[in-house]
Amino acid sequence: MTATDAPLRNDPITARVLALAGLVQALAQVRRVADTGQAEESILATAMDSVFRIDAESVAAVYGGTAALRPGLQLLRDYFAGNARDGQLPKLAFSVMQLERRFSGEPQVVARVQAGIRGCAAAAARDGSSNPDVLAAMGALYSDTLSSLRPRILIQGNPHYLAQSAVVSEVRAVLLAAIRSATLWRQVGGGTLDFFLRRRQMTAAVDALL
Repeated sequence: MTATDAPLRNDPITARVLALAGLVQALAQVRRVADTGQAEESILATAMDSVFRIDAESVAAVYGGTAALRPGLQLLRDYFAGNARDGQLPKLAFSVMQLERRFSGEPQVVARVQAGIRGCAAAAARDGSSNPDVLAAMGALYSDTLSSLRPRILIQGNPHYLAQSAVVSEVRAVLLAAIRSATLWRQVGGGTLDFFLRRRQMTAAVDALL
């Protein structure tokens, strides 16, 4: 989640599509957890693993392979076709991109996040990145750092679940994973203009990956 990540080998458009798929896939999981209090374990693991894969050789490798991003790619295909099932998801994605740009311009905050991730890496490797203790630590890291920046990401959901500390920690932890994907998106040249100037190319890349 830094400017010092290893070079990420991928065709530029494919790389952007994969990072974007990682972003929307993580945010769809945020929405699911906030609404139901439950995560889809495989998607949660993909999101959280990406936080700890700092030196991956490609964007696909950050997520453990392209196949792990299939749900996100399907969400992108629906969005590009004008068939998005969750109208809040694109808005949330753009808000996260804005927050990531602000975050990347705050070296002290970046350093604190890096240190927090390094401090939790051993536990994630030993117990799994979606272990409740790891999620709690990552959620606390998000709360202590990124939540102080603007725009603040507000997540709507079921009040019953959002009153539970474990659910709130999980939501924040997966938001940290979404920031990781937004960082990748920026690092491989992604920007708002892509949605206007390269939409057809990105749609073709999504179709090819699926």
